[in-house]
Amino acid sequence: MSTPEEASAAYRRYLSAVMLHGHASARACDLGGTDLYALNILDLAGAMTPGELSARTGLTTGPTTRLIDRLEQAGYVRRVPSPDDRRKVIVEPVAAPAELDRVMAPARKRIGEIVGGYTDEQRAVLFDYFERAATAFREAADDLRG
Repeated sequence: MSTPEEASAAYRRYLSAVMLHGHASARACDLGGTDLYALNILDLAGAMTPGELSARTGLTTGPTTRLIDRLEQAGYVRRVPSPDDRRKVIVEPVAAPAELDRVMAPARKRIGEIVGGYTDEQRAVLFDYFERAATAFREAADDLRG
């Protein structure tokens, strides 16, 4: 059994590796790390207002506008009028970077093999952890933003 310090260090190494891979994947697709992060958010959550995207990425208004401009220029998102309020704009995903699946395939395969090596019960614990930890991180981020 590891100590809390050892567990913390292992977890931090894991998070650093995930971030490193995300940045390397983004660069391989001619994107910035934040661009890929925003595309992932839109893929998971669907269309949203620029304000919602801003809140989910942690960016302020100006950088969010530039982010959306870059993604729109690259053909990954489009701005459409909100069906509820024509004065509002919705950002919706329209495409993924063509190279993204190819770039991420080796890591996805390795992670799939690792997860596939666990029993159904162990996977249930892992996925429970992922969901609960994601909620905890989002709530902590909200607390930090005040």
